[in-house]
Amino acid sequence: MSFKNLLRLLTAGLFTACQATTVWAGNWPEHPVHVVVVYSPGGVSDTVTRAISEKLSQNLGVAFVVENKAGAGGTIGMGTVAKAKPDGYTIGFSSVSPLALSPLFSQVSYDPRKDITPVASVMVSPVVLLGTQAFSGKTLNDVIAQSKANPGSLRWATSGHGSLGHLMLEQFQHTAGIKLTHIPYKGSAQQKNDALGAQFELTSMNLSAAVLSHVKSGELHALAMAAPSRVDALPDVPTLTELGYEKANMMSKFGFFAPAGTPKEIIDALNKAINEAVASPDIQKLLTQSSNIPLTGTPESFANEIAHEYDDNRNLIESAGLKLE
Repeated sequence: MSFKNLLRLLTAGLFTACQATTVWAGNWPEHPVHVVVVYSPGGVSDTVTRAISEKLSQNLGVAFVVENKAGAGGTIGMGTVAKAKPDGYTIGFSSVSPLALSPLFSQVSYDPRKDITPVASVMVSPVVLLGTQAFSGKTLNDVIAQSKANPGSLRWATSGHGSLGHLMLEQFQHTAGIKLTHIPYKGSAQQKNDALGAQFELTSMNLSAAVLSHVKSGELHALAMAAPSRVDALPDVPTLTELGYEKANMMSKFGFFAPAGTPKEIIDALNKAINEAVASPDIQKLLTQSSNIPLTGTPESFANEIAHEYDDNRNLIESAGLKLE
């Protein structure tokens, strides 16, 4: 499917809504809005969702009630959003992976190109490439040198087959002309524990306070960052783009989504309210203190980014010969 066709499908809910004559703009919201966060309680995504939902409740005059529906890399919660009534009373918070990556590797209960409407981007979560105590090198050049000397000897652990980290690994080794051994985990908790136990040489994780503390203590060594630019928490760590691996500079983007067919007036109202919430000083502080980068923009620009990411991921998966689980 071409990028143009994908973009058209991703924004179908917006365009369809434009054709409907409704009174939503004047009446919405009249009662509580259900907010599905597609990850477990207690994490950064959950905290950010709840903080923004509280802002929306204050600013729009109705409760935004958060529910966690975790599992399958966010696709379970996204399936709930996709099947909800498109009336503005169910929205979801997620990374873009359940739309731009997961469906390329596994069967999902929704069509990511037809059933979901992007509403507003919120943040970018940088991904850091780490060396464990099992890795004798100190830089990305050391990774390349050791891999060329002994192809496949370095093991790179990710949170799973088909994860963003997996694609980063594939893109990096393709560009560098090296061979690494992929160690896929089922989630990040055991991955982090085994990294601290030096069960492999390399790993990629979303930057978080916990990961940062292990870098500061010397238990893990930050080799490179996937981010738009260097992050304040680790100013001496270069981005993969700086190091010449732009296509491997893959980071997690998060935002709000709605069922396709949700009236455009409501999408626009939500987008405006979410952008205002993200721009508020306390949300900015929450995001930056958790090493996330705030984002705002239009629904159309968010859909455009997702469509680009989908095409890039599909092309990489096809060229690398990666298979569905």
